Amino acid sequence: RWFPQRNFPFRCLQISSFLNRSWARTDALAWLGELQPYVWKNDSDTIRFLKPWSQGTFSDQQCEELQHLFRVYRSSVTRDIQEFAKMLHIAYPLEVQVSAGCEVHPGNTSESFLYAAFQGRDILSFQGTSWVPAPDTPQWVARVIEVLNDDQGTREMVQSLLNDTCPQFVRGLLETGKSELDRQVKPEAWLSSGPAPGPGRLLLVCHVSGFYPKPVWVMWMRGEQEEPSTQQGDILPNADETWYLRVTLDVVAGEAAGLTCRVRHSSLGGQDIILYWEQSRASAGLIAGAVLVSLLIAGGLLTCWFKKRSSYQDIL
Repeated sequence: RWFPQRNFPFRCLQISSFLNRSWARTDALAWLGELQPYVWKNDSDTIRFLKPWSQGTFSDQQCEELQHLFRVYRSSVTRDIQEFAKMLHIAYPLEVQVSAGCEVHPGNTSESFLYAAFQGRDILSFQGTSWVPAPDTPQWVARVIEVLNDDQGTREMVQSLLNDTCPQFVRGLLETGKSELDRQVKPEAWLSSGPAPGPGRLLLVCHVSGFYPKPVWVMWMRGEQEEPSTQQGDILPNADETWYLRVTLDVVAGEAAGLTCRVRHSSLGGQDIILYWEQSRASAGLIAGAVLVSLLIAGGLLTCWFKKRSSYQDIL
């Protein structure tokens, strides 16, 4: 059985929003590593498959059983949250987030997780066979934990889903999604300058785009020494499910000479991309010079044309 060289945790995120007792919506997303195979909108009774391999190795019947189970769960959790809000006198509006999933490892081992948050703050999790409170939670969470742990049937179902169904499902996804999960796309990189940070200073910008998978190392260097003032932005998604990263360095204008941007990525086979700041500036100067020469030539041609045209008009 093929097993990936890197980890692909399976993560589901549920967001339930309650404006008041009569208005609620629940939406859900799921990721396998960096890829999103599923989405479940509040106005749909069906989880939408976004990848051709989203069903994994589960049969149509197994998938339909899971769909039915999650439909029941969504209606039940909405009702239960509203009942808890009433019982504990919790004011609206409110939001509950649930993050759950699992990660499989070689040797048929796995680990699973389920966490719940209220208004963006962790309040409880499922550990082993029961619900436990997060540290420093409000007092009313203890009452919620008590009610949840009294429901043995639900606890057994959650335990089965996390420890049995989830790992089995993910192993099937790793098998059917192998070609996409294992793909490597080389990055493109280029340099530019950003807005001047201050008098006599330069903001050097190294752009890296179009790479997959997401892990990448980008650093401004002087020789073989890393520049400690390198600032890395967030790794952002492109529309084609590759990634983009912007890395900057604020330097004194006279000290930019000798700086390089180095890019390391698994797709490059150990051959780093190295971009030299002086060469990028020289290239920019050549381009600007070429544009200027082109404009001068065009201007000269236009001048000659107008002179000839006026000469013809004088003859006529």
